[in-house]
Amino acid sequence: MESAMEDLQDMFIVHTIEEIEGLISAHDQFKSTLPDADREREAILAIHKEAQRIAESNHIKLSGSNPYTTVTPQIINSKWEKVQQLVPKRDHALLEEQSKQQSNEHLRRQFASQANIVGPWIQTKMEEIGRISIEMNGTLEDQLSHLKQYERSIVDYKPNLDLLEQQHQLIQEALIFDNKHTNYTMEHIRVGWEQLLTTIARTINEVENQILTRDAKGISQEQMQEFRASFNHFDKDHGGALGPEEFKACLISLGYDVENDRQGDAEFNRIMSVVDPNHSGLVTFQAFIDFMSRETTDTDTADQVIASFKVLAGDKNFITAEELRRELPPDQAEYCIARMAPYQGSDAVPGALDYKSFSTALYGESDL
Repeated sequence: MESAMEDLQDMFIVHTIEEIEGLISAHDQFKSTLPDADREREAILAIHKEAQRIAESNHIKLSGSNPYTTVTPQIINSKWEKVQQLVPKRDHALLEEQSKQQSNEHLRRQFASQANIVGPWIQTKMEEIGRISIEMNGTLEDQLSHLKQYERSIVDYKPNLDLLEQQHQLIQEALIFDNKHTNYTMEHIRVGWEQLLTTIARTINEVENQILTRDAKGISQEQMQEFRASFNHFDKDHGGALGPEEFKACLISLGYDVENDRQGDAEFNRIMSVVDPNHSGLVTFQAFIDFMSRETTDTDTADQVIASFKVLAGDKNFITAEELRRELPPDQAEYCIARMAPYQGSDAVPGALDYKSFSTALYGESDL
């Protein structure tokens, strides 16, 4: 009974329904032994009573205690009563924990069900955006339209992420640290979501830059598609950028003398310094078309664009957002407004924008 009382009062820590059900099963087995234990108790007490009866019938006066044991009937009954009190308490504790684990399991399944939808959705969108950014179907404007549709669909999907955050909060409050029903954690989902937002914004910006470069430098749609086809052919992993060896192979295919000799290496290093000034080891498509357009257009194109802006500005050294919106298509106007630095000249007015630095930046003569 002492051992049983220890077991009935033992603390237990479980994390799954299976674990608590194992404890409940063991407890039920223990309870099934109680009738036998009670009969054994009664048999022991009966022996004690029989000894007393024999002594009385023979007029033998028994000493105060049994020389063979310190356990008395009172101790046996007291411990038995304690066991009887502890059993329902244990029942209650186990059932309470079972209810808690069932609730936790519901939270796990609820989170997993949502995470197993949101996680793959994010991955699929990332792949689709990557395909749009390198495909040659339609014009750049078509690509931009598709990307903006994706951007809207991503924004519209945000409530699903918010719901997942709410479910994750409940899981944290319940101190649940594992979930066998999904490989996705909230941290994985958050990182994936941020990457998706960054990727769509960056890709839209890249296509807008390509449109502006194409229009500013007079590149035809056919030329742009040729540039894209060459770039894609050597972009073996479809990562959106060429490594040095891939870029060299691309240049050789286009007729550049950058073979592996002293003169060729010098020419290739010169070109790399133009297309990869930060020495990242990667050549983006934007850098590629900037380089190719420089090679195929006149060197005074920046001056031509400055002259065009000067006409739009009414011969002023600066231009305003209002004038850009009035003279240019909406997308191009907003692109220029977002990237033109404030004009710092002595003749500046509030909101004046510097179209000269913007124009030279387009042609690699300065940084945007």
